[in-house]
Amino acid sequence: MTGGPGLIDARASNDGRSVARAIDAIRRGWPIAIHAAGEDALTLLAVETADARALDAFAPAGRYPVLISSGRAATLKLTNQLAAADPDLPVVVAPAPWLDFDTAVALADPALDLATPLKGPFRTEDIDRPVASLAAIRLARIAGLLPAFFIDGIDPEVTIDPVAIDRHQDATALRIATRARLPVAGAEDAEIVAFRAPDSGDEHVALLIGQPDGRPPLVRLHSECLTGDVLGSLKCDCGPQLHAAIHAIAAHGWGILLYLRQEGRGIGLVNKLRAYRLQDQGFDTVDANTRLGFAVDARDFGVAARMLALMGQDRVRLLTNNPAKVAGLEAAGTMVVERIPHHLPPNPHNERYLATKRDRTGHQL
Repeated sequence: MTGGPGLIDARASNDGRSVARAIDAIRRGWPIAIHAAGEDALTLLAVETADARALDAFAPAGRYPVLISSGRAATLKLTNQLAAADPDLPVVVAPAPWLDFDTAVALADPALDLATPLKGPFRTEDIDRPVASLAAIRLARIAGLLPAFFIDGIDPEVTIDPVAIDRHQDATALRIATRARLPVAGAEDAEIVAFRAPDSGDEHVALLIGQPDGRPPLVRLHSECLTGDVLGSLKCDCGPQLHAAIHAIAAHGWGILLYLRQEGRGIGLVNKLRAYRLQDQGFDTVDANTRLGFAVDARDFGVAARMLALMGQDRVRLLTNNPAKVAGLEAAGTMVVERIPHHLPPNPHNERYLATKRDRTGHQL
């Protein structure tokens, strides 16, 4: 084995900087490239942040395939074609005279499905760079953008590899940044602990309530929800769940609330609000995520396991209705000795949302 931990850390740090630059570039509407081992480089321009002028510079010949996710392709009825036969692979829509900038935007954004009858027909192409294509879809989610790109243009601002994208979200890079006493409503004897990784802007926090007493802590994994936690949205049950969890942990005597910066089940705030707009059109939360081109749940519960490990906790009682949280923690090395249901009454605005979680995502309400 060559090199040591310092060299490994330096490689990870360089990867993190390159991914941060790539995220900044695609958010600004600049092209990037992803180069996977054994594949030709895949040059990308995010459809959401591009404009017609940027597209002309990216593809001066006026021909540009469009890469979309498998979920979005299913919505557009493109997955019955040979090139889209693998449900895990993205889909490349071939260039066509009628595939102009506005049509590409309509391909990317499901909010336009009802208002913009799509031209066509569309033809899909074989995925000849599968690793880079899948990495592009992951990068879009990390950046909080719609998973759709113009591809095979020129002049990328930065070139990255898929391994760097995966390292960017590696839970093992998390470290404790600081901690302080924080009395909160429902738990005056509390301490807040902040966690961050060197190359990620996400800063997760833990609220330690009470003092360790030899029992496994009562733990709640709570994913950030600006609309529910801060604004009091009635579309979900996140705000009431957060406050009920604090009271339940305090009543137990000691435990930990993990506040994970994974808004919208991991798709980000803007995309979550896009999903809300689709729900207003009649789609449930599962179908809304799929129409956007994302997984039903893109969260990484390995982050929670890493936070617990850094606080010296490897056995927990978990306050949840979601079996996926139990499985995610145990897969990452945290033993869940007991699952405790977390029931709250519905309201007229979230009844369908809660039923969808029960019937379609396995929540044990």
